[in-house]
Amino acid sequence: MDLGLRDRRVLVTGATRGIGKAVALAFGAEGAKVAITYNSAADEAAKVVAQLGGEERSFAVPYDLRDMGSIDAAVDAVDDRWGGVDVLVANALYFTWEDPATTPTFENTEAEEWGSRLRANVDGTIRTAQLTLRGMRERKWGRIVILSSTTAHNGLPGSEIYSASKAAMHGFARGAMWGGEGSGVLVNVVAPGLTLTESAYEAMAASPITKGMADHELSITPSGRLSDPEDIARLIVFLGSEANGNVTGEVVRTAGGR
Repeated sequence: MDLGLRDRRVLVTGATRGIGKAVALAFGAEGAKVAITYNSAADEAAKVVAQLGGEERSFAVPYDLRDMGSIDAAVDAVDDRWGGVDVLVANALYFTWEDPATTPTFENTEAEEWGSRLRANVDGTIRTAQLTLRGMRERKWGRIVILSSTTAHNGLPGSEIYSASKAAMHGFARGAMWGGEGSGVLVNVVAPGLTLTESAYEAMAASPITKGMADHELSITPSGRLSDPEDIARLIVFLGSEANGNVTGEVVRTAGGR
């Protein structure tokens, strides 16, 4: 199937590893030009750009969900080089791993701490979508795919703020899908479950609590396995392509039946 992605201009945020990297490489394999963002891992970003064919087909820009100026500059960089963004995959997440055994409970966490995380993940993602949506609606074609999580549906111990920020994306997509007749822009959310990325392996190795959680997730997953980043990437590429003709405002769960 021709997905109609040849030379489409794709922006994938947070693409130095894990799901974001898999998504960037999957779009590149379909012939798209792919811009990626990174927060601190400039060396890893350069490696992904090389895998995507170098500067003729890809480039990397710094990006920080906590800094609106950084977000504006990243989108401007794509506009300046390629004339706009056809597909946005909003994958970046402001998240710091802490051992559940030693992390304060939500009720004992300072408001500024949880507030800063919520603002970054909600405001930063929405600002990125806002900037790219303008050009998409002017050109009468565009796709936005926002990464969420099944924790927005299922919850998870200690995930109050993370789950809230992801659930906010569901409401945003339902609003943003209303572009008017002929807008040509489709906005969707993909909600993976526990996915076997590098960071997931690291977290599981860091604590027997997280290893136990992973074992439990596997035991209640109907497909009998946890997803890998390529599973998620294939779905995102479809939703971000011309092959997706009329799916919009949806939250698509991809977690083996969870």
